Amino acid sequence: MRLVILPNSDDVAEFACDLFARQLTQNPKSVLGLATGSSPTSMYKKLISRQNAGEFSFAQATSFNLDEYVGLSGAHNQSYRYFMNEQLFDHIDIDHKRTFVPNGIARNPNDECMRYEEMIALAGGIDLQLLGIGINGHIGFNEPLSSLASRTRVKTLTKSTIEANSRFFGPDERQPTDAMTMGIGTILDAKQAVLLATGKHKAEAVKGCVEGPVSASCPASALQLHEHAIVVVDEAAAELLNMKDYAIWAETRHQALEQI
Repeated sequence: MRLVILPNSDDVAEFACDLFARQLTQNPKSVLGLATGSSPTSMYKKLISRQNAGEFSFAQATSFNLDEYVGLSGAHNQSYRYFMNEQLFDHIDIDHKRTFVPNGIARNPNDECMRYEEMIALAGGIDLQLLGIGINGHIGFNEPLSSLASRTRVKTLTKSTIEANSRFFGPDERQPTDAMTMGIGTILDAKQAVLLATGKHKAEAVKGCVEGPVSASCPASALQLHEHAIVVVDEAAAELLNMKDYAIWAETRHQALEQI
């Protein structure tokens, strides 16, 4: 696992943007795994700006999102399809027909999950997977106690996740308690994975991800098993790490070797 500690959240977004820009430049037909939430939003803004400046193109790319709420249509303003259209897809040159998000109102959610898993395989697998991390260590909607070998499936959300997301729903609005999510096994199949985390409130989860045992109690810790995983955090999210000084020194060496 490569751990990158940067001064602030804007630097984290810029680093991640560079990774995706490099991926699309090297392989315009890349299959991208995308995420929603606060962590990716700044990165998406940077990608939009740099694509519109002509640095690279999404025209031949394909994308798969990590998850979607069960019971919300793509037109619902709290659905992840809506989020992705608003925050990224409507502002870049990607073919919307090659942007995939689980269908939250599928008649049979379990069948939809199986179909989604098959679509990822048919696309050749994900080249670069973007991840955030929940305060309880979840990635996608793989809550604690998720199988580290799990595939795309329906997952019941924890009370802490529901509470954290409640601010996005009105007082009289029904808030989903279940979601369709790529499994941890699905995520680990990506050729490269990058997890972004910023803010002091993510520090405990980051410590569990990077330094804790590989355990279902912190699903993100499964990234320790990935040969090409990068965890990119700001100083606030890294404040509990025992190996912080080593990670900073190691990254300095990594950057120096890249320039040779």
